[in-house]
Amino acid sequence: MSQLLWHLPVNLMVLAQTITDPDLMGQIQKSWSHFIQTGQVWALLIGLVIGYMIRNLTSYG
Repeated sequence: MSQLLWHLPVNLMVLAQTITDPDLMGQIQKSWSHFIQTGQVWALLIGLVIGYMIRNLTSYG
């Protein structure tokens, strides 16, 4: 297994990362509130309902 790792291209190996904002819960809360405020949640729900209806109409049996 270790021999396989040496044959990978250099750009596929992640050696270090810089973390600019370590507040993970704050990022999740900010993303969720943006998701709600922009109305994307309604698009998701409408898409799920329409997809469910189409699935039921096109299923056999």
